[in-house]
Order: sequence, then C-alpha cells, then structure tokens
Amino acid sequence: MFKLLKRMSKKQLIYALICVLFVSVNVYLELKIPDYMSKITILVQTPGSTMASILKQGGYMLLCAFGSLIASFIVGYFAAQVAAYFGKITRSAVFKKVGSFGMEEIKEFSTSSLITRTTNDVTQVQMLIGMGLQAIIKAPIMATWAIIKIMGKNMVWSMATLVAVIILLITIAILMIVVFPKFKLVQKLTDNLNRITRENLTGIRVIRAFNAEDYQQKKFENANEKLKNLQLFNQRVMGILSPIMSLVMSGLSLSIYVIGAILINKANMLDKLNLFGDMVVFSSYAMQVLMSFMLLIMIFVMYPRAQVSARRILEVLDKEESIKDGNVTKGKEVGTVEFKHVSFKYPDAEEYMLKDISFKVNKGETVAFIGSTGSGKSTLINLVPRFYDVTEGEVLVDGVNVKDYKLESLNNILGYVSQKAVIFRGTVKENVTFGDSDNTISDNKINEAIKVAQGEDFVSKMGGINAETSQSGTNLSGGQKQRLSIARAIAKNPEIYIFDDSFSALDYKTDFILRKELKKYTKDATNLIVAQRIGTIKDADKILVLEDGICVGMGSHKELLKNCKVYKEIALSQLSTSELEGDLNA
Repeated sequence: MFKLLKRMSKKQLIYALICVLFVSVNVYLELKIPDYMSKITILVQTPGSTMASILKQGGYMLLCAFGSLIASFIVGYFAAQVAAYFGKITRSAVFKKVGSFGMEEIKEFSTSSLITRTTNDVTQVQMLIGMGLQAIIKAPIMATWAIIKIMGKNMVWSMATLVAVIILLITIAILMIVVFPKFKLVQKLTDNLNRITRENLTGIRVIRAFNAEDYQQKKFENANEKLKNLQLFNQRVMGILSPIMSLVMSGLSLSIYVIGAILINKANMLDKLNLFGDMVVFSSYAMQVLMSFMLLIMIFVMYPRAQVSARRILEVLDKEESIKDGNVTKGKEVGTVEFKHVSFKYPDAEEYMLKDISFKVNKGETVAFIGSTGSGKSTLINLVPRFYDVTEGEVLVDGVNVKDYKLESLNNILGYVSQKAVIFRGTVKENVTFGDSDNTISDNKINEAIKVAQGEDFVSKMGGINAETSQSGTNLSGGQKQRLSIARAIAKNPEIYIFDDSFSALDYKTDFILRKELKKYTKDATNLIVAQRIGTIKDADKILVLEDGICVGMGSHKELLKNCKVYKEIALSQLSTSELEGDLNA
C-alpha cells in the first residue's frame, strides 16, 4: 500500500498535509463543545446565573460546531482531490505497464485479470485513500485528545471506557483474522466473472449458433453464485460490528450514568454540582473515544480488500518485462531479415515449437511460409516484431539483432498485419493511420492505401474515410476488416511487411487482385507472408515449408514441387494435377 502511495506528487502530499491540519482543527473544535456543555450545565444549576451567561456559552458552542463543519468541508475537498489523482496516476501506470508487456506476461495475468486490476482494484484503493484521509487521521487524533481530556476526571469512569475500548479491539481483531483471507478470493472470483462475461460477449455468434445460451448462463450463474456466497459471508461477518458497536456505546453511556448516580448520591452538595458537570463532559468525551474507534472500524472494513487490491496492482507494476528494450535505432542494412539457427519454445513448455531455423531475406524479396496447422508458421513470424524472444539463435533485422533495437525503432521498420484483423472504434481514417501521432499520413495516402488493399468500394459505400467503425469492427465483414488491416500497414510505408495469414478471409478474385497491386506497390519492400493457400504464395521468391517446427523445404514453387514431398502434398490438396504440371512446365 505504502509503495503505491510513494507515487503521489508533491502537490498531492501538500494536499494531504492540509487534510491533517484541518482534521486537527475539526477535532479541536468538536472537543471544545463538551466544555461549553459542562459550563452551561453548571450555570443552569447555580443560583444567580443569568440567561446572558448561558446564551454566551451556547454561542461559543454554535461557533465551534460551525467551525468544525467548515473544517470538515475543507478536509473532504482536499481528500477527494488526493484520492482522484491517485486513481488517475495509478490507472495510467498500470495501463502503460501492461502496454510494455510481452505475450508471456499477458498470458500469465490473463486479460480479464488485467482489466480488473486496472479498474476495480484501483477503485478499492482510491476509496480507502478518500476515506482514510478523513477517518484514519481523525480517529487517532480524536481518541488521543479525548483520552487526555478525561484522564484524571474519575478513575472508575476511565476504567469503564477502557473496558469498552478493549471489547471493540478484540472484536475487530477476530473479524480481521476471519475476513482478511476471504477478500483475496473475492478479487479472484471477480476476475473469473469478468472472464466469463468477456467470453460471452466476444463469442456471442458462436454461442447463438450452437444454442449454447443456457450453457453459458449456467456457467455465469455458477461463478456469480460463488462470488455472491463469499460476499454474503463477508458482509454477514462484518455486519456483526454494527450491533456490537451499538451495544458497547449504549453500555458505556449507561455505565457512566449509573456510576455517576452512585457518586453523586454519596457526595456533598458542592461536590454533587461538580460531579454532575464532570459526568456530562465525561459522557461526551467517552462517546468521542468510541466514535474514533467507530471511524477506524469503517476503515478496517475497507482496508482488507484495498490491501489485497494494492498487492494485485503492485504485482503488475513490479513485474519485470521479458521483452527488454535495446538502444539501437538504425540498422546496418536496409530491408533484410535473417534467422540464424533459431529455436523457440513457449515459456513453461517442454518441447520446442521451432527447431534450428535459418534463412535470409534481402530487400525487395518476398518470402512465404507454409505448413500444416500447428507447424509453427505464425510463431516464426511473431519472433520478428518480438512478441516473443527466441530461445536459441538470433533474429536479425537490417543486420542487427532484434533484441538490440529500441522497440519503437524496430516497430517503425515493420508493417505488421495480424492473423486476426484488429479494428478499433473510431473512423476508417483513424484505423488506417493508427499510430501516426504526428499526422504525417495525408488523406491522399490513406485513399491510396485503401485502393491498393481493395477496400475502395466498401469504404465508399460506408461514406468515405470518415465513416464510423465500431469496436472490434462489428459493422464490417471479415474480409473488409482484413483489407483495412492491410491498408493500415501500407499507409505506414515500412521497409518490411509481415502478413500473418492476412488473406484468408478474402475470396480468390480479391486475393489475386490485391496481391498483384501489392506487389507493384511494395516492389522495393521486403515481404514476409504466412499463408494456407498455395495460390497466395506460389509467386514468392522463396518459400519455407514447416512441419512440426522444422524447415523441411526451402526454395521456389517449382523447386519445392520437385524436391519437397510435404509441399507437394499441400499443393495436391489445393490444386489439380494439371495445374501443378502447368506450373512445373511454365
């Protein structure tokens, strides 16, 4: 918790000190009120007292009450400022940290958990800070001040107050021991609920297509029921505090007045008057002591969950990234990609996904990767932009190991089109120019990129480049999303294009025309293409055939038809014998 608070700025620390100052003023004025109450009590019972004297003391009481109210407003204002600022900087820090994570860290935490940590967990800590600056500071100051005030008044009354405080402390301790471990489980169950909700929303089409609504509903209800039962247990346990608090306060008040009645009954006339005034003051101060502990109880109710949330936030912020930033900003060559004896296995996996892959792509060349499902094509291509780092060997871009590059510089060289087209909420223009913070891509360039990507017709029907796109591109078809993703890479005008099975949603005609236009447009750029279709890659300068993570063939389409059994089998499954013979004889 304190590690998180260290992130506060000097301005916010000053605001926190202002809270401490005005809380002290608030407590001082609240504790002055019983003194005036005592004086009024004595004046009422003293013969010869005037109404003016009583009203004067009453006026002082009102001034103290009003001053205390103003101080409370000031404390509330600055506490809200500090809490809101904390929430802002912490959410930003978590978001930025997650943005620097590699795929390894994302999988470790899970997407749903990272969302919960960025939102729900930060809110829990923020609420504690907002309340804490008012209650945590006020409670000990008020308790200490009130105890000092009542010390020496009467030992029997003091003992009664001490017993009440001990009962409260024991109750709080027991409840914290029982409840604290449960709050960690609450956050985990919240993660699980978020995960199921997210799956339901993203997979709604499949769910409906398979009539699995009831199945998903049962899964959600099961997770929801577990969270409800745990929350119910926590609330029931914490609910014990309120009746115990009422019982202790009522018991203490009754004890003070019973003890006071006994003492007054035994005292002489002069002492009776003083004892009566002391009883009123002591009763007020004792209630202030208990109110202090009541404020602390409110914090204790919030603290366990906030503490768990703080630990979860720090787990993210303290997580060391597996992908380290380098310091090289420019390569030794232009447009080259080279794999040197690259082997790779996923974190915690026993078997290698890729084994001893070596090849080089020169500027302007097109290299394609093909193989059966699970052969390692996408894994191989994802090593270039460093979504993962190689386990053994080296990946060089422009003659420099990708691990040595500044990530920003490496990404500027590459134009990446993912296997699953990603469209953001906004406009067509914002999606095509995504990442162009300097607004260097003109409208003409955008239209040109869309035209090359064969998206001109559907973008025109949508209303042009300023047409709206919904979150995840739900108002676009799969092929339209792929073409916009390709246009995004084209508009960037990189040295090296990476197409990770980015043509799969296109029909054969659109695929053919797009590749033809793309070849003209990117003739000076290097192209790395992962594909399932032979027709998409047969014109590549070099084709790598992967099987179980091993390169079993490398060469042109013709060469592989002659020399690579795996490639020929893939080709025969997609093309007729006459087409293959035509390719061999061409």
